[in-house]
Amino acid sequence: MRILLVEDDPMIGAAVQAALKDAAYAVDWVRDGQAALNTLDLQHYDLVLLDLGLPGKDGLAVLASIRGHGNPVPLLILTARDGLQDRLQGLDGGADDYLVKPFEMAELLARMRAVLRRKGGQAAPALGNGVLLLNPATREASVEGGAPMLLSQREFALLHALLIRPGAILSRSDLEDRIYGWGEEVESNAVEYLIHALRRKLGAQAIRNVRGLGWMVARSR
Repeated sequence: MRILLVEDDPMIGAAVQAALKDAAYAVDWVRDGQAALNTLDLQHYDLVLLDLGLPGKDGLAVLASIRGHGNPVPLLILTARDGLQDRLQGLDGGADDYLVKPFEMAELLARMRAVLRRKGGQAAPALGNGVLLLNPATREASVEGGAPMLLSQREFALLHALLIRPGAILSRSDLEDRIYGWGEEVESNAVEYLIHALRRKLGAQAIRNVRGLGWMVARSR
């Protein structure tokens, strides 16, 4: 899952980026509002974390531009502005949640999971297709009620990308896009290695190869 972090404070940005990478997210970090809009024009993201006090174009203007162009990307505001009017402007302007600094990373991760569930039309805390079950909070996967298996960061990221769209075929580049952020070296045959590792943990039929196109998990049943 790929996240765009928009934060001008270097200490906060570095801390959030590191925590998100530890939680198996691919993260791209920009430091001003115009850079955020330029990046969103070029790259698909699963969620945006947006500061309000940005240099140049502030966060509320960025939010207005994103929603004004019809982009429905899930968006969570992270800001030191804790006034009621600020919160109302952010939420009424199209943000999916609003978190005031300072915050605990555990709460940010939980709010991200909640926003992504709501945007995906899912109430349950886990993703599944009737065969596979993936718990984003614990990074564990299981098969039809079997014992949960702890996944590595990138195993989790790859399986999460497939289970968000059960029945859809994702190419190698699609999957690499979900597990690598800017500046991270894309390892040769990484996708094949991760799929092999997941099949060893979850069974040979957990992920299907569609020759010449990519990989998929079965449609929800």
